[in-house]
Amino acid sequence: MKYTEEHEWLRVEGDYVVVGITEHAAAQLGDVVFVELPEVETQVATGDEVVVIESVKAASDILAPVDGEVVEVNDELASNPGLVNEDPTGRAWFFKLKVEDLSVVDQFMDEDEYADLIG
Repeated sequence: MKYTEEHEWLRVEGDYVVVGITEHAAAQLGDVVFVELPEVETQVATGDEVVVIESVKAASDILAPVDGEVVEVNDELASNPGLVNEDPTGRAWFFKLKVEDLSVVDQFMDEDEYADLIG
């Protein structure tokens, strides 16, 4: 698993990159009450706002960490947004991206580097 400075995690699964937020981010948000996911087949560029998360504290955007096409979204989050707090790095993934080169994920932080970031 790799991590962004925006507290997202990325995991290569087969031909796709799966994206979610870290436990640290989920804890900072507080209780998540709504998640708006992108449409499947949406083309995204690095930095595009892809997901909107609303919690009891604030609304936040999840940005596309890399260029790609959304090939699947986690529909379970629409009916159970609290899953983001319960299992942020497991069942609460947001979307899967098809990217041209999966090695693009290697540019992000590993677990030790992310741990240093959040102190």
